[in-house]
Amino acid sequence: MQSARAAATRRLQAVTSSLTHSTPSIQRAFSMSQKTQEPVINKLSDLPIDEARWITLKKIEFTDETGKDRTWEVATRKTRGKAGVDAVAMGNILLHPSKPPSTLIVIQYRPPLDAYTVEWPAGLIDASETAEQAAVREFKEETGYDCKLLSISPVQAADPGMSNANMQMAMVEVQLQEGDELPEQRLEDGEHIQRVIIPLSEFYDRLVAYSKQDRMIVAAKLFHFAHGMHFAQTQKYF
Repeated sequence: MQSARAAATRRLQAVTSSLTHSTPSIQRAFSMSQKTQEPVINKLSDLPIDEARWITLKKIEFTDETGKDRTWEVATRKTRGKAGVDAVAMGNILLHPSKPPSTLIVIQYRPPLDAYTVEWPAGLIDASETAEQAAVREFKEETGYDCKLLSISPVQAADPGMSNANMQMAMVEVQLQEGDELPEQRLEDGEHIQRVIIPLSEFYDRLVAYSKQDRMIVAAKLFHFAHGMHFAQTQKYF
C-alpha cells in the first residue's frame, strides 16, 4: 500500500509539473489545495442495494413503440427534494474593471472516474430549496464569491441512458473590484475543490489543454458550452 501511495504522489508531482509549463493558472489551483498526495483508490467492490445511502437501482418494465415488452436498468438518487430537481450547475461570468470577462471553473477528484474533472461549480439542491436558491448558495460555498443570478434553465436530463438524474443550469454574474483577493471557500468535510479563472477568449483552448493532461477529464456540460461558443465564433452559420 505504501508503494502505491508513493507512486500516486509521484504522479501528482508529474501532473503539477506538466501543468506548470502548459497552463500556469492550473498549477496555482493545485498548489492552493494543500494536499500532500494524489487520491488513491484502495478497493473496488460490489455494493448491496440495502447499504447504499445516496443511490439505488431500479428495473423498469415498459412497452416500446412497436408494442414489444422490454426492461431497463436505471440508477436513481435518494436525495431529490420538493423541487423535483437533483442538482444545479452555475455557469458564470466574472467582470473586472481592467481585465477581460472571465469564467471560474473548478477542479476536483471524482472517484467514479479516478481522475480530476474540470467543471463549472455545481451541487445538489437541498430538500427545501429551489434551484435558484441552491445556485447562489453552492456558488458561494465552492468559490467564495457572492453572485447575481441572471437566468435559470429548464430541467435537463443529466445521463438519460443510465439514470433519471436531472439538473438545471444557472447563469450567474460576479462583479469584481480592483485589488480584490480570492475569497475563502466554504467547503464541507471531504471537499477539495481548486478554483481557476479563465478569460472567456481562452475558454475553449484551455479546456482542450486540460483534456490532454494525464488523469484529467473535462465535464461534458462545461465542454459543450465552450464548444458552442467556439463554434459560433469560428463558423459562418450565425
